[in-house]
Amino acid sequence: MLDLYLRDLKLGIRAGGGALIGILFFLAVVTTIPFAVGPDLNLLSRLGPAMLWIGALLASLLGLDRLFQADREDGSLDLLLLASDRHMLALSVLVKCLAHWTASVLPLVIAAPLLGVLLNMEPVALGAATLTLLIGTPAITFIGATGAAVAVTLPRGGLLVSVLILPLAIPVLIFGVSASYASVTDPAPFLPPFLILCALTLVFAVVGPVSAAAALRAAQD
Repeated sequence: MLDLYLRDLKLGIRAGGGALIGILFFLAVVTTIPFAVGPDLNLLSRLGPAMLWIGALLASLLGLDRLFQADREDGSLDLLLLASDRHMLALSVLVKCLAHWTASVLPLVIAAPLLGVLLNMEPVALGAATLTLLIGTPAITFIGATGAAVAVTLPRGGLLVSVLILPLAIPVLIFGVSASYASVTDPAPFLPPFLILCALTLVFAVVGPVSAAAALRAAQD
């Protein structure tokens, strides 16, 4: 499994500049919203966590359609389906998700503090938003694997993946933003929404790869 992780990590870094495109899209979203809400620094500071989360969510969806596409094109996906039983296939999907998250989504998390400074966010809110992104964005990748598996046989499945995954990612967005706001709002505790966010990531780490493996099996049949 380590070999699969390293292989997918190298492919994710080399293929199409996915991380760079994601960061540029993230930057575009975060820098465009202030033009709509105005130059009020206090307002931007309050909206900062939500803006970071929305930008990271949308940027995370960009490369999900490529999660299995390269394997399908070179035939390695067929070999993986033939060589793996149901449980091993789900584990392989989990490893591929982790490699994709490391190559394409982790750079967004690293860039979030820099973009938060542009939004005049308080240090505590900035740290909380970065922590929640670190914990919550893997859930988007895990559940995104299901959409990528459903669309793997379609020639232009990128839009379909986003349409399928976005509604399922809303709970992650809600609790990620809630935990970020709670870090700077005295009456609201930080820990409950943060623990729910952790639980969502763990649930999607099981549900996402299992459902993606089933979708890949169905697509093969």
